[in-house]
Amino acid sequence: MNGDYLLDTHVWLWALLDPGRLRKKTRGLLVSTDAKLWLSPISVWETSLLVERGRLELDTNPRQWIRDAMTASGVGEASLNHEVALQSHEVEVKHVDPADRFIAATASVYQLILVTSDERLLRGSGYERMRA
Repeated sequence: MNGDYLLDTHVWLWALLDPGRLRKKTRGLLVSTDAKLWLSPISVWETSLLVERGRLELDTNPRQWIRDAMTASGVGEASLNHEVALQSHEVEVKHVDPADRFIAATASVYQLILVTSDERLLRGSGYERMRA
């Protein structure tokens, strides 16, 4: 699978912690040498929130776990910048969650394919998407 892909937060976490939740095609994408994988800083923030709220348990401190996971998963950082902030008001997302708006806007600005299983993001427009 050629191309550049932005992993939604849950896709990144499932890839690391529970890959069986992902479709076979997505698991293939994650190990493909032809695909470049990206992650938004918003996903790092969301992961930290999941830990704070007790919805995700890690075996080490979250800061170290996230750093190690970024390295292990080989994802690049799709930087949050002014253009992404502006684009977050232009993409169509079927709900008002600001984190999802920023992730969709990141896919749009960097021309990445958003890999997600979030039905609301899959129904959005203004960015490419792929079902995880």
